[in-house]
Amino acid sequence: MNTRNNYGGPKRSFAHGSRSSGSRPASRSRNAPGAQYINPARFVNKVIVTEEVEVFTPEHSFQDFHIDERLKAVIAKKGYVTPTPIQDKAIPHVLMGSDVVGIANTGTGKTAAFLLPLIHKVLGNPKMQVMIVAPTRELAVQIDAELKTFTPGMKIFSVCGVGGANIVPQMRALRYHNNFVIGTPGRLKDLIDRRLIDLSKFTAVVLDEADRMLDMGFINDMKALMAGMPKERQTLFFSATLSPDIEKLIGQFLRTPVRVSVKTRDTSKTIDQDVIKVPGGVDKLAILQDLLKKEGFDKILIFGRTKHGVDRLSRELAARGFKAESIHGDKNYSRRIKALQLFKDNHIQILVATDVAARGLDIPNVSHVINFDTPATYEDYVHRIGRTGRGGKQGKALTFVS
Repeated sequence: MNTRNNYGGPKRSFAHGSRSSGSRPASRSRNAPGAQYINPARFVNKVIVTEEVEVFTPEHSFQDFHIDERLKAVIAKKGYVTPTPIQDKAIPHVLMGSDVVGIANTGTGKTAAFLLPLIHKVLGNPKMQVMIVAPTRELAVQIDAELKTFTPGMKIFSVCGVGGANIVPQMRALRYHNNFVIGTPGRLKDLIDRRLIDLSKFTAVVLDEADRMLDMGFINDMKALMAGMPKERQTLFFSATLSPDIEKLIGQFLRTPVRVSVKTRDTSKTIDQDVIKVPGGVDKLAILQDLLKKEGFDKILIFGRTKHGVDRLSRELAARGFKAESIHGDKNYSRRIKALQLFKDNHIQILVATDVAARGLDIPNVSHVINFDTPATYEDYVHRIGRTGRGGKQGKALTFVS
């Protein structure tokens, strides 16, 4: 058996929530099939600060969980004591081997809710293999990075198979034993077709943001992945939303799953939501420029409808003196990762994105989400604004309406 080093990744917060495989459908416009009219009143939800604060009382602490002491030591070193609600409720069921459907608001730590118990299982059985499927390159890379922060020196190995990146290093990594194979549906299927992944060896599978994978047209790839796995496996669904179509998939893929839902509302109560009305004949970009100059607009994620529009807006803002980059499905993998990292590290103030950035991305301290173009659906709106107000911090979401 070949050996290799286990490389660590950047530190991630537990409470976080990405999108794209090798290919991705174009962003929907208001006139596109599947777009819906959204009453602008739904974009307004003012945060009211009161003396009374809702307090979550966990049933466990991280040290109470029946997990490996090495893993507990890493958690303690990170300074984490109290699990988030989804972690508190889901981790015991995952440890027991149950199939789990976990529903929670974005930014509440779903990733750690499945990673921690699965890492514990792998520590107890180093030959165990787990597959984690995510709808986008960014989310897959983020999950892999978080896995590495939990497993330093534990000889737990992973490979991240995503489209848009050079497949050769991924193929090379798969020659070794990997406890975790993390990736997007299209690239995973490609690697399976090349006989580099043997689905019969996997005893646990996680479908993260499965509703988004369905929406992006990966249903056949998902079904093929699941069909090739052993019937005796543990299957975990984690998402912020659950559509009727996903309910059908749950019926096909999971066996008497435990349902864990700690979602109390569509949007976080920490996000102050409002609209920016654009009168007829007024330059929308000029209004945006004036907004961005205001105090408190420190780290802004702006959503546009199309790839071309996002690129154009980013260039316009840069020409007006703002530090801005863009991200969308047509940008190659390395440029997307670079733009995200610049934004995360505060080297740029503004990231302009299509809905490729609306799911699961954990970007610390986003002060504002601005919907420069109206989202195609209310669900898209929910996920867009979920990039701010994370981890209990206050955030602001603004939507331009005509």
